[in-house]
Amino acid sequence: MRYFLEIAYDGTRFHGWQVQPNALSVQEILEDCLSKVLREPISTTGSGRTDTGVHAIQQFVHFNAQLPLDPQQVVYRLNRILPDDISALNLYLVQPDAHARYDAFARTYHYHITLRKNPFKRLHAWYHSRPLDVEKMNEAAAILLNYEDFTTFSKVKGDTKHYRCNMYEAVWEQAGEELGFTIRANRFLRGMVRLVVGTLVDVGRGKLTVEEFEQIVASQDRSRSSGAAPSEGLYLAKVEYPSELFIP
Repeated sequence: MRYFLEIAYDGTRFHGWQVQPNALSVQEILEDCLSKVLREPISTTGSGRTDTGVHAIQQFVHFNAQLPLDPQQVVYRLNRILPDDISALNLYLVQPDAHARYDAFARTYHYHITLRKNPFKRLHAWYHSRPLDVEKMNEAAAILLNYEDFTTFSKVKGDTKHYRCNMYEAVWEQAGEELGFTIRANRFLRGMVRLVVGTLVDVGRGKLTVEEFEQIVASQDRSRSSGAAPSEGLYLAKVEYPSELFIP
């Protein structure tokens, strides 16, 4: 039987989501705890990979279990042995061929910036001491919705077959000295959101004009994007699936 497990985690001490040699990952910890709770070897597939230090408000993984599970009991028992920086939120029975990665039709990321040095947010937001022109940043962000090829904001390495993404939303909001960026698309390239944020912040600093930002997007030239924003400000916030995947 196939299940979707919804989790959240603070990515500060992890080298990303995916299992890798000689580095601690969220997937490694989760699979170990699931195997102990269910008393059988469990292998998981995530809805996407988060990089080192990146957080998740909502991440989904799928796995198979030999016997029917009681979602409430599994979540309860899992949370008793998971470390404090990983939380199991919900467990759903899904169709036998449901896939956490390939069946997601939209993903949303949030990015947090603080304009005031705050020791309590040093691991969860990017401290940027200079004022930023949020209006210009939003003008530039809106341009992203007019494009489908985001080669400019991609990393060279990886198994990406194409660089097309359907962008649905890209907007900045400011509340006092806190800035939040929301970006939603059907898919994202590896490292894409942090490269987008870094380049948009250069618009906010006056280092780039809105027109220059559009030229950078259109160029499909990786060398023209700005440096990636720090990982601590990035959160995988929401993953969306067709309702018919879930079995009541």
